Amino acid sequence: MSANTETLPLLAFFAPLCLLCAALALTDIRRGIIPNGLNLSIAGLGLLKAVVAGGAMAALELGCEGAAVGLIFWLLRRCYFVWRKTQGLGLGDVKLLAAAGTWIGIAGLPTLLLVATLAALAAAGGLQLSGRAMTRQSSLPFGPFLAIGLLLAVIAQQFQGAI
Repeated sequence: MSANTETLPLLAFFAPLCLLCAALALTDIRRGIIPNGLNLSIAGLGLLKAVVAGGAMAALELGCEGAAVGLIFWLLRRCYFVWRKTQGLGLGDVKLLAAAGTWIGIAGLPTLLLVATLAALAAAGGLQLSGRAMTRQSSLPFGPFLAIGLLLAVIAQQFQGAI
């Protein structure tokens, strides 16, 4: 595959995104939180990439899509809490999804969620097979799986037409 003018700027932004996602995953695994600074860095980097690749209007559009994604998942989080009286999705995860919206927009969200959910299910299955009891009250940090989903959704969007 030859490098084209769209691929080179993506690579310059993708490497820092990988580092931010790795830091986010480690922090969420160790401390159970996703720091706001990492979410803001991911969002800012996504907006900067949009400005470089498509101009200010593209960045504005992706920023609005990110805000819409954040609002949708915040409402889903709130509705789940009202229904079940327990939090099903952390606020850091909601902010990460909003930040991811600046990278992949609303169109990339199904890919991100599919990858994240399948990876989390595989991890839960692996824990169950290794002897760890997994019940309805068991929890896994979802941030690492969302980070994997974001990275793979960015790759899928970039190369979907190249196949």
